[in-house]
Amino acid sequence: MAAALDEELAAGPRADDTRLAFLWRLLEPQLRARRERSVERRLRDAHFPATKTLEGFDFSFQPTLDRDRIMELAALDFVRRGENVLFGGMSGTGKSHLAIALGHAACAGGFATLYTTSAEMLERLHSGQATGGLAVEVSRYTKPAVLVIDEVGLDQPERERGRDGQLMYKAIAPRYSKQRTTIVTSNIRWEDWGSYLGDDVSTVAIIDRLIHRGHLVNIEGPSWRAHEHEKLNTRPAPPAAPQVGP
Repeated sequence: MAAALDEELAAGPRADDTRLAFLWRLLEPQLRARRERSVERRLRDAHFPATKTLEGFDFSFQPTLDRDRIMELAALDFVRRGENVLFGGMSGTGKSHLAIALGHAACAGGFATLYTTSAEMLERLHSGQATGGLAVEVSRYTKPAVLVIDEVGLDQPERERGRDGQLMYKAIAPRYSKQRTTIVTSNIRWEDWGSYLGDDVSTVAIIDRLIHRGHLVNIEGPSWRAHEHEKLNTRPAPPAAPQVGP
């Protein structure tokens, strides 16, 4: 701000200038830089695995997806109301991209956000339970204004433990009571969460709280990764050999 003042004084007065316009020229760069640093800090603290935006999502590839509905969610009114978003669909349909993109928008909008996979979250909760630090780990997932839980159901073959449902409930229930937003992506049907978490009673309570104030977005379409693989491995037909003779 001092450097900006020196520049303004060196440049001299401007025609039809006002004191308010002069003051704004000193303050606006500082305010903009502070906001940018704040957004960068929230993005860093969110631990997103990659940068995903709605501008980078190919809505034409998933024509059954309601683009207007997604862009309405990007306005973040659902976060201000403490509502949830649940993305369902097969692998490769864009669930994680959309969830992370909404998380990025939340960071830009001033909301503290945390990204985690279901496997990572349950692993940390189990570790906290084993070491006596469960309350600390639960707090990690209950404090942010927006929590993104990605890939629910994807890790089931690798992890077979009991009490997963009860541990996840400890994180979801406080978020529900405090009306904090949770964004979830799931590769399995909602009714199959009981088998995934190993506790039907806790799972019913979790689903009930997520859906009560939740927007359900089921993506029924092809896999983008399969599409990219097909393009990569499709060779163009060789040019026809030139004809010789009449």
